[in-house]
Amino acid sequence: MSTSSQFGADGRLRHLLTLDGLPRDAMVALLDRAQHFADGHDARDALAGSAICTLFFEPSTRTRLSFQRAAQRLGADVLSFDAATSSTTKGETARDTLKNIEAMGVRGFVIRHKQDGAVAALAAAAEPATALINAGDGRSAHPTQGLLDMLTLRQAKGRDFSTLKVAIIGDIRHSRVARSDLHALRTLGAAEIRVCAPESLLPDDETLHGCHVTRDFDEALVGADVLMMLRLQRERMEEGLVSSLEDYHHDYGLTAARLKRAAPDAVVMHPGPMNRGVEIDDAVADGPRSLILRQVANGVAVRMAVLEALLA
Repeated sequence: MSTSSQFGADGRLRHLLTLDGLPRDAMVALLDRAQHFADGHDARDALAGSAICTLFFEPSTRTRLSFQRAAQRLGADVLSFDAATSSTTKGETARDTLKNIEAMGVRGFVIRHKQDGAVAALAAAAEPATALINAGDGRSAHPTQGLLDMLTLRQAKGRDFSTLKVAIIGDIRHSRVARSDLHALRTLGAAEIRVCAPESLLPDDETLHGCHVTRDFDEALVGADVLMMLRLQRERMEEGLVSSLEDYHHDYGLTAARLKRAAPDAVVMHPGPMNRGVEIDDAVADGPRSLILRQVANGVAVRMAVLEALLA
């Protein structure tokens, strides 16, 4: 996915499609502004009179609702698009859907789509004054999730990532979140990025460049400062990539006993939705080291920062 199309001729961020290649200063500026909002500050006049459409062609809970909440806190009007009850069921293309909603005066779109590159293609078709935010496309990218994960990490571990050992565990092959987190962690200078999954759930492209890759979960845990757990995305995978959920939990499920292998002050993250008892146990997900609900809260602040940067 090209990053050049994210910027306008004036050098300002026009769309947010991916974190791959996003300059460090631009990423840090978004995180700083998000922290401002996380501290309780609102900017209700920032997008007053603007209209934002959440254009979701896939199901969502956290992402859709946090974008809607973010837009409301900025004073924008929010239009919620439901693919199941829209004209897409009659054969209308995503491009025509976008252009028709643009014609109603909407200039901000938050888009989720099952196809890789779908949001970038819609950005290429959009009017010059329209801003698109990728809320997850296929396996490619989920940039605001990557940003909210980095904000959560900064709050827990400080702004300097140069000593952090981060382990990402689970279905990386199908995870757009993992890809965005990897892009962000490299940009922010994480000391060590460990990736752990069965061979069948590792990507076969350049996604893991610079990472320490292992299939041994217990090895990946030793001394790790951050554990990012990922769910099995059974809706995207072929049958047979894992033998059974029970076997997967035995080999890659994070339990309280396993967590003891990590650093004493290690934190646990998960983008949701969680498969409890598969990749993570209740005692860990709801335990004192879990940052999972803080990630959800930070989603609103990050999405406020992105909407403001693109549309204010």
